[in-house]
Amino acid sequence: MATLGIAVIGQCPRDDIAATFAEILPVGVRIVLRGCLAGLSDEAIDRLTPRDGDDTLYTRLRGERDVKISKQAVIAHAPATLDALRQDGADVLLFSCTGEFPKMSGDAGVIFPSRVLAALAAALLTEGRLGLLVPAPEQISKLTHKWKRAGVDVIAEALIPSADIAAVTDAAKRLVARRPNLIAMDCMSYRPESRTVVHEIASVPTLLAVSATARVVEELLA
Repeated sequence: MATLGIAVIGQCPRDDIAATFAEILPVGVRIVLRGCLAGLSDEAIDRLTPRDGDDTLYTRLRGERDVKISKQAVIAHAPATLDALRQDGADVLLFSCTGEFPKMSGDAGVIFPSRVLAALAAALLTEGRLGLLVPAPEQISKLTHKWKRAGVDVIAEALIPSADIAAVTDAAKRLVARRPNLIAMDCMSYRPESRTVVHEIASVPTLLAVSATARVVEELLA
């Protein structure tokens, strides 16, 4: 039986992420999650304050509480988390965050969703306007720059992944008013039901990071 090891940038459990992968992956695949911030108290995590937008990551502690944390703090804990997943017998490793990360110890062969999402968007939209949904307003400038490429304009709106349907609808309408040709939901915590709302309002292809990544993993494990 194949094993998928998922490193989340916060804490476990993350039943939302595990459930999406379980729905898409072949029956019998074992899914193991470990958190980069496992073992830290909520108070300690609250002290991992981002320095600026470039250092900001969003996560949900145990899938229940929204926090913004320092990317550098996650990077410091990532190698031990990946090593633990290898010790768990993972055949495929996934780093469950759409942020861009530098070379890290132990990251050889690890799947990074940011690369999956960027490659899909590049293949589907060679020119036009890319709409982004991102977790926090302070991430808009950095992520707009990250996604911009020749022939493609980038527009972005902030939407916290735990938002209710009314907030998702409002964000989608703001984005649609700016006429995107493709939408990417740039966080692993965005939910399939939110994607459904965005897609119905926008009527353009809408990429959800967690399910897009799961389908790539499905190919590797098939």
